[in-house]
Amino acid sequence: MEQTEFTVEGRNAVLEAFRAGRPIDRLYILDGCKDGPILSIKREAAKQGSQIKYVTKERLDQMSETGHHQGVIASAAAYAYTELDEILERAKAKEEPPFLLLLDGIEDPHNLGAIIRTANLAGAHGVVIPKNRAVGLTATVAKASAGALNYTPVAKVTNLGQTIETLKKEGMWFVCADMNGTTMYDLDLKGPIGLVVGAEGDGVSRLVREKCDMTARIPMRGDIDSLNASVAAGVLAYEIVRQRLS
Repeated sequence: MEQTEFTVEGRNAVLEAFRAGRPIDRLYILDGCKDGPILSIKREAAKQGSQIKYVTKERLDQMSETGHHQGVIASAAAYAYTELDEILERAKAKEEPPFLLLLDGIEDPHNLGAIIRTANLAGAHGVVIPKNRAVGLTATVAKASAGALNYTPVAKVTNLGQTIETLKKEGMWFVCADMNGTTMYDLDLKGPIGLVVGAEGDGVSRLVREKCDMTARIPMRGDIDSLNASVAAGVLAYEIVRQRLS
């Protein structure tokens, strides 16, 4: 995956970035602005599936590096995304049962970077993130991954629940991190598997959790009741590794 980090400001520049096929993660538009150029930009964003956020002029002014945003700023991925099929082909090429990490609502770039690093070290074939309510592949994510983003493909999907259903048709099983689930040591986590992890505090959303075949709980003996999302992902990923090696 080649690094392509950039931020684009101004109507013409943003429109040209879309038309050039640049992977725009998020589009920030001045709330209430509905003139012709902005409508054209929104149409291009809809074609690519970019997330649109409507913000105040003060917010755009804070984000702007040039001072000439003209009511619109586009934020792009630092690295290119991979198609889901390519991740499955990666597992097939290695003659291994697929092992994926699916992340629901991870908005902290340091957490995402750390999870990508863990995914690489645990031998996962790829990571899947949603388009909305989640951080994209920013430069901070790349740095936090300590180089793992160069080797671990990341796919971005519109709907995690539908993606799980699609992958089930490929023979995969899914285990969801959940504080009320079965102790992870009591689950059979071998074979083609997807590990679903949610954000710290909120956890995995109900709709995504209901799509999973199992829920896994990490045993805890301390005085607090939750782990950082990247730590939880690491603990569960390495239980999968342990079972695969046994």
